[in-house]
Amino acid sequence: MGTRMTVKGQVTIPKSMRDRYGMRPGNMVEFKSTAAGILVVPADGKRLESRLRKYLGHAGPGLSTDEIMALTRGDE
Repeated sequence: MGTRMTVKGQVTIPKSMRDRYGMRPGNMVEFKSTAAGILVVPADGKRLESRLRKYLGHAGPGLSTDEIMALTRGDE
């Protein structure tokens, strides 16, 4: 996947990548030089959130290991 840089040095981050990493208009990013090339990171130091991360923990505490084992054994 490639993108072309404009004469002003601007590039478009593909929509699939913006969606995957939760990037929204107004997010500040920094460009860091690495041995592998250029890395784009959030400027505030926070990790960009994936689309599903906001649901983390919403399923409740779940079953204990003993409860899961009882279910797999068919215990009542």
